Amino acid sequence: MLTIGVSLEVPEPFGSYLQSARRELGDPLASAIPAHITLLPPTVIDADACGELEAHLARIAADHPPFEVQLRGTGSFRPTSPVVFVSLAAGAEQCTQLQDAVRGGPVPRPLDFPYHPHVTIAHHLSDAALDRAQERLTDFAATFTVAAIYLYHHGADQVWRPVRAFALGVIPD
Repeated sequence: MLTIGVSLEVPEPFGSYLQSARRELGDPLASAIPAHITLLPPTVIDADACGELEAHLARIAADHPPFEVQLRGTGSFRPTSPVVFVSLAAGAEQCTQLQDAVRGGPVPRPLDFPYHPHVTIAHHLSDAALDRAQERLTDFAATFTVAAIYLYHHGADQVWRPVRAFALGVIPD
């Protein structure tokens, strides 16, 4: 069995900045999870299904052009979930379309909550720590082009690593 996830990368210099801020805020998962926008949350699959999933992701990527994401400000899912995040000011519609397509493929995955694209900066911390996270990045802003979908594997060391990128708008060979 294999635990996978599908995400959009937050590129440099923004990704390492957000990951560093998450670490400084005391989130124990900061070093294990690169800054990203989730399309398919952690999902356990049979390793033999990976080829079919990769073909599905390649088709989706080919059907969707690159797009711009603008991150701005913070939000929270509290009290429903102890999460503070950086908000999307642009690109949320495209993220939603991509996640619908990804979840409509060979790996069924119901969601625990309605899809809301975001970049997590603090998770499962005290209310005071979540408040600090929300305040610290309230003025954060970044704009970048999303050019690929990434397949991640969850390693035995609990670290999430990108294993394959699927370029948006590119027809696979």
